[in-house]
Amino acid sequence: MISLPPSVKIFFCVMPVDMRCSFDSLAELVRQYFQAEPESGHLFVFRNKREDCIKVLYWDRDGYALWYKRLEKGTFALPRGQIAGGVEIDPTVLSMMLGGIDFENLKTQRRFAMPASV
Repeated sequence: MISLPPSVKIFFCVMPVDMRCSFDSLAELVRQYFQAEPESGHLFVFRNKREDCIKVLYWDRDGYALWYKRLEKGTFALPRGQIAGGVEIDPTVLSMMLGGIDFENLKTQRRFAMPASV
């Protein structure tokens, strides 16, 4: 399980990205796809076309940090979105994705949720 403060959001880019991109290129994609600032402290997750590689870009107090995972076999079960840029996911979904769990086929129980503030 990934433990993050509640203030940190995780954004997943549904469009495939060239995995040769590094810090600055991914930061620019964050601005384009999410209309967000990469220095916000949030996590921005990118995937490749074959869905066997994931990069996570985040701002770590004094600079960008990049986390990269490549599978030797198989693919990641990735969230699908209708939005051109990306979707917001929670730490549980990211943990399941990195752990190889296909969360699309899981059934979740209905829970109480606070209404969105207007």
